[in-house]
Amino acid sequence: MIRKSILLILLLATISSCAPPQTNTASSQAEILSTRQYHIHQEILLVNRGKRQPEQQNLWVALIRDFAPYQEVHSIKINPPNYDLITDEYGNEYAEFDFSAHSPGTQITVEIDYEIAVNELVYDLSLCKGELLNEYIAPELHIESANSQIVQIAEDLSKRKNPCEQARAFYDYAGDNLTYTYNRNSWGAQATLGFMGSDCTEFASLVIALNRAEEIPARYFEGLLYLDNQTTNLANKQHAWLDIYLPGVGWVAADPTLGRDRNYRDHYFAHYSPDHIIITTGRNPSTLRGSSYITHLYWPGSSTKINIDELDWEITLIN
Repeated sequence: MIRKSILLILLLATISSCAPPQTNTASSQAEILSTRQYHIHQEILLVNRGKRQPEQQNLWVALIRDFAPYQEVHSIKINPPNYDLITDEYGNEYAEFDFSAHSPGTQITVEIDYEIAVNELVYDLSLCKGELLNEYIAPELHIESANSQIVQIAEDLSKRKNPCEQARAFYDYAGDNLTYTYNRNSWGAQATLGFMGSDCTEFASLVIALNRAEEIPARYFEGLLYLDNQTTNLANKQHAWLDIYLPGVGWVAADPTLGRDRNYRDHYFAHYSPDHIIITTGRNPSTLRGSSYITHLYWPGSSTKINIDELDWEITLIN
C-alpha cells in the first residue's frame, strides 16, 4: 500500500532518476466493457505546532487528471482557490499552494472534489507481434532492472516465450513469490529479493523491473483503489499498479498486488478493473523530490513545525 506518512524535507533538491523523462507516446488497443462514475473528496489538514510563522511553506497536491483510455475527469473544485498549476515530466498535474502566512497554533484545510468516469478495459493478447517502444525500458531509482538477480530471474522466466507470455510470467512470479507486508519505507524492486517484505509499491516495482530487464516497456501508476468485498483484504485505498507495453496490443494494465490471490489472478492481468483511479504515473516524479508520495510538503527552518494531521480521500460510487 502507499505510505500514508508525508515526506518532510528541509533542503529543496530535485532528485532525478537515470531514466529520461517519458510521456504517454502510445495508446492501448483496449475494448471498453463498462464505465463507473465516482465522486471523490480529498481533504488535507495542516497544523502549525511551531512557535513561528514559516518564512516559506509550499504544499504540492497531485491532481487526478484525464488519462485515456482509463479515466476522464468531468469536474474538479479546489479550495482554497489560490494555487499554481504545475505539470511534471510525466504529465502529472499538481496544485501548488503557498501557505507561508501560517500562524503558530492555527490550521489550514485543503479540499478537492472530483467527478470522474473510469473505464473497465479488456485486451486481446492473441496477436503478440510487432515493435516495442524504446521508452520505459531503462533502470531507475527503485526499479533496478539492471540488478544481476533481477536480470537472472527475468531470463529464467523468459525462455521460449513471446513478450505477452513473458509479461504474464513476471506477473505470476510476483504473486507466487512475494510476501505482502505493509512497510513505511520507500523500497523498490531489489528489496523484494530480501526479507524486508513487500507492499503494492514493491509488487509493482518488481514486475516493472523484470519487464524492463527483457526490454519490455513498463510504467508505474499510483492512485486510489475503490475497495469492495473482493479487494478490502488485499490492498489499501492508496494503491500502486503498472502498465506493460505489448506488441500488437499497446499498453496493458496489471495489478500484481491484487493478483497474488489466485482466485483473482486472471482478473487483474490484461484487464483494467474500474476500481483503479490514477493520480500519478512515474516511480520518481521530480515534483515530489524523488518520492512516491501523492502529497509533498516543503518548509524550511527548525523553529517552525508543520504537521499534516489528516490526509484522506472519500470515494463514492455514483453508478
